[in-house]
Amino acid sequence: MTTNPFLNASTLPYELPPFADIRDEHYLPALERGIAEHLAEIEAIAGDPNPPTFENTLVALERAGALLGRVHAAFSNQASAHVTPAVREIEPKVSALLAEHSDALHLNSALYQRISTLYEARDTLGLDPESLRLLERYHTVFVRAGARLSPADRDRLRDLNARIAAACTAFGQNTLAAGRDGALVLDDAAQLAGLPADAVAAAAENGRATGHDGHWVLSLKNFSNQPELAQLDDPEVRRRLLAASLDRAQDTNGPLAVTIATLRAERAALLGYETHAAYVVADRTAGSTHAVTDLLARLVPPAVANAEKEAAALAELAGGPIEAWDWAYWSEKVRKTRYEVDAAALRPYFELERVLHDGVFRAARQVYGITLEERHDLPGYHPDVRVFEVFDADGSGMGLFLADFHARESKRGGAWMNSLVEQSDLLGRRPVVVNNHNIERPAPGEPTLLTFSQVDTLFHEFGHALHGLFSAVRYPFFSGTSVPSDFVEFPSQVNEMWSLWPEVLGRYAVHHETGEPMPADVVRRMKDAAQFGQGFATVEYLAATLLDWAWHTLPAGTDPGDALAFEARALQDAGLALPAIPPRYRTTYFAHIFSSQYSAGYYSYIWSEVLDADTVDWFSLHGGMTRGNGDTFRRELLSRGGSVDPMAAVEAVLGRPPRVEPLLARRGLTATS
Repeated sequence: MTTNPFLNASTLPYELPPFADIRDEHYLPALERGIAEHLAEIEAIAGDPNPPTFENTLVALERAGALLGRVHAAFSNQASAHVTPAVREIEPKVSALLAEHSDALHLNSALYQRISTLYEARDTLGLDPESLRLLERYHTVFVRAGARLSPADRDRLRDLNARIAAACTAFGQNTLAAGRDGALVLDDAAQLAGLPADAVAAAAENGRATGHDGHWVLSLKNFSNQPELAQLDDPEVRRRLLAASLDRAQDTNGPLAVTIATLRAERAALLGYETHAAYVVADRTAGSTHAVTDLLARLVPPAVANAEKEAAALAELAGGPIEAWDWAYWSEKVRKTRYEVDAAALRPYFELERVLHDGVFRAARQVYGITLEERHDLPGYHPDVRVFEVFDADGSGMGLFLADFHARESKRGGAWMNSLVEQSDLLGRRPVVVNNHNIERPAPGEPTLLTFSQVDTLFHEFGHALHGLFSAVRYPFFSGTSVPSDFVEFPSQVNEMWSLWPEVLGRYAVHHETGEPMPADVVRRMKDAAQFGQGFATVEYLAATLLDWAWHTLPAGTDPGDALAFEARALQDAGLALPAIPPRYRTTYFAHIFSSQYSAGYYSYIWSEVLDADTVDWFSLHGGMTRGNGDTFRRELLSRGGSVDPMAAVEAVLGRPPRVEPLLARRGLTATS
């Protein structure tokens, strides 16, 4: 332990974790020591003989747990971005220790009594708004965590939390393994007909990297419909690829999904809620299950009708009904025929470095005044990781942005943002955030060319990064993206708008060989073509959302039976059992809800999109890409983290409550659209 790099705060800029010194064997002992130190600090606060004050209780809690915070942030990121065998081995123990520690904190009766005493007297304490909100949020968190339960029920809750944590960790590990083991291995390059040459070369490189030298390997992304389905000419290869995606982890994760859902239902009942979904949304901006159910019910019928129109167009071109593995392929054919847009032909205009610097970073500079400079002297947690220092408009340093772009076997699927250091004026910390992607690595010496979907994801995830980087709160409790889960996607979805903003697109959409900008008529047709496919995209998303909702609206004591049979019934009941459109995630690899923080919360994307679509309209109506608009959005919302009511922050920007109509028009779910 004397040489463990976690023991002291990092001396690197912005307290970037010293990844060059961190080894896998450092995590567990540092975590155990961090938990022990935090428990001692908690006991000191709870056992303070002096009457509780805001300073000796709430501020003391905010200052506590420094070592634990450092270790947890670094380990959480590595456990998703670079899962080595050693990390995989200790992850179940880490999960169990953290679940136990959370209970030790939130079920501490003496500590809760101090918080409750302050809460009851909150109107007499003279607290500033952020401090008052901190007190209110702490009280809510402790109550929701079971602080008011009887000793016997607290013991039962501890057992439930431990079992849920263990099952969720196993689900995540199984998902990663199934995605790796389920990759489609092809013997002949001819089977990849239809893919662009660089994608074929990337598949060959993937074969070498995964131990299949001389073969072509299509690794599975974490969602159902794999992107290659849009281009592979051989229907049998398409069928095999989709089957590999849909069938993964059924034997291992099916029973785990049942276990997790039933345990969560039991825990919700113990805490006084009808279902796990009711427990979750009670502390979200939605407020109630009825609000979520009403929104989803409003969207399903027009989405299905829209998808059926799209299916008819596909069948007409294909000469007959299409199967699930044919949908993306024939959609591309329709786009080429109807809109003269070839997705593969667009990729040379979307070269990663150009998109990053002249698109994502340039948009942030124009709207918010910030600049980013790469720091080659600062280490990441993997050789792929790049580190950028972020400077504000006045030239002052704001924090660090880490970018980890490429897929690898040790990384889970999808794209996401993590915080490695959370901003806090109280602790004198500035933010360090990381964006993870899963872009296929090109063949050596070749540029990384993106699909437009990947371009959109770069802007999306950088929106999360901005939410963390712009944080300007006093207390770490509120830092950055520490907001309700049905609000956290909103800022990132807003940032997607710049990907198609003319003055941004014109800068980055440049052919990587000729230097020619994407022709204006191609841009127009690409925008028109984007509306085609909204039926599929909305149905695919809603199917996953309502699947999540079905699992988590189970009352305690309900036996869902076989996982896949339950899934089939849930989709049938929701009116979304469309054989040609599988859910974006099936139960057995739905990591968002069974091994991450989105249980009963996958609706958050569409809920946040209501706010996003309305805010995009606000930007457009107020002059678009101006510093004035950016400063308003940053000041009133992005910088506030969880320190204010999220909906109040939205209204401070819009000047009124949000409306759903812009979302319906964007998704093609209104008659006029």
